[in-house]
Amino acid sequence: MAEPRTLPPNSARALPDSDEFWRENPGGGWATAVVVLLLLSWQLLRLFFSRRHRAASVAAGSSPASTTMGSLEGGPSAGISKLITDADLRDLMISLEGNLEENERWKDVIEKSSDLVSYKAKCCRPKDGPLKYLSVTTFEKCSAELLRDFYMDNEYRKEWDKILIQHDQLQVDENSGTEIGRSVKRFPLLTPREYVLAWRVWEGKDKTFFCLIKDCEHPLAPREKKYVRVVFFRSGWCIREVPGRDACEITMVHQEDAGLNIEMAKLAFAKGIWSYVSKMNSALRQYSSHPSRSILVPILLRLTKKVPPELETNAAETSIQKVKERSGSDFGSQSRVDISQKKPSRSSKKWIANGLLLLGGIICLSRRRPNIGTQLAMACILKKLMNNGAESSQVESAQLRPDHRKTRHIG
Repeated sequence: MAEPRTLPPNSARALPDSDEFWRENPGGGWATAVVVLLLLSWQLLRLFFSRRHRAASVAAGSSPASTTMGSLEGGPSAGISKLITDADLRDLMISLEGNLEENERWKDVIEKSSDLVSYKAKCCRPKDGPLKYLSVTTFEKCSAELLRDFYMDNEYRKEWDKILIQHDQLQVDENSGTEIGRSVKRFPLLTPREYVLAWRVWEGKDKTFFCLIKDCEHPLAPREKKYVRVVFFRSGWCIREVPGRDACEITMVHQEDAGLNIEMAKLAFAKGIWSYVSKMNSALRQYSSHPSRSILVPILLRLTKKVPPELETNAAETSIQKVKERSGSDFGSQSRVDISQKKPSRSSKKWIANGLLLLGGIICLSRRRPNIGTQLAMACILKKLMNNGAESSQVESAQLRPDHRKTRHIG
């Protein structure tokens, strides 16, 4: 065991000089220098890969965003009618049945209930893309029409949903029933997230309602530095009455990449969703007499389209294989090829960075008595390693996702 050193009386006010900092014990200067060089190399590699990817994106990946923006600028309804189609509704129906790709499986997340509301959810991690959630919320003493209006009323949502801090309607196409809006949500300890979303509602038999929401781009919603734009959003629901009961249920499938670490997002969902559902139930009970409903309903009825007869009759027979035969296999027409092709460059960068940092840590830990400089360098390494997981998801969503976006908030 090393003997404790006796400090001079004035050492509390004295700072170590440069020689003491680097030469507290043999080899300290070289070890610290190596660690610092490794950190610098990590930063240079990070800069190199980010610039390289941005250049490739400009050369090959600018067409989706520019196409969407250009089409929307062409007129009041030009391009917007093609954002969400009946084929997307068919994909949504399949997803709401809980069908998954091969080697994917659902995991139970939460199941809770109270006198007037019950909620259960499960999730799966697709091969490509963010986590997918499938949930069923049942509201007692509630009609399907009331629940539909409640979910579609963004003005009322701003009153009860404190996460939503801003919502603006950008465009409406009455021919297709498609709407586009922009929302900003604020989450604890995070930069506010910005959503630009397109959505559309269908009415089926027996008071059954479907809604599909997806991310998109719009010329009236340019990106702002103070927000993190959510670049991947797919969500949809079906509202129907519960047979034999004075109740209705909403089945929802949801995928969103808000730039969060996957495990962190799962934990936040599991811990916070029941509180959110309870707050939503309280707001629902006060909604029937709210003034905004009388304004919303006439517009909603005018925009709601009928479910095509072929989807009504053949919904139970539709399979995942039929969807795969179309170009764009995921519900909401998100191409998985583009995502998988872009992942290797990010993965390589991550492994190189982690390798350099771990090597620096091994050098530090192999020394018998790390000096002050080495300890500081080691602290930097640990910080980088801790931040790396959180950064990877956000950088990947900001740089690697395709640019045809669509968005909306869900309950």
